[in-house]
Amino acid sequence: MRDWNALKSRYLRDELPVRLGNLASNLARIKSRCQNADHSEIIEDLLEESKLFIEWTAADTEIEIAAELVELQVQLACWQYSWAEIRSNVQQRIKVSEQVKIWS
Repeated sequence: MRDWNALKSRYLRDELPVRLGNLASNLARIKSRCQNADHSEIIEDLLEESKLFIEWTAADTEIEIAAELVELQVQLACWQYSWAEIRSNVQQRIKVSEQVKIWS
């Protein structure tokens, strides 16, 4: 289990643009890992981490950006909830990959 508190402390030391860049990097990682079902555990970790990045960042952004981040967070939670089904279906993984590319 990851130490989310330590990650949060480290993450919040960065300026807002860097934090948003880290979120975008996570989304790019999710996209690239979706191509292979063997990366399922990594994707699950990235989904959780990305949701937390949004939680820790949204309050520091303008309202329009915060709203988009919350929308993304909801989408990440939906994928996370359905991941057991998504990971075994190549078409669903491709769909996630395409959608996450739009967000990143």
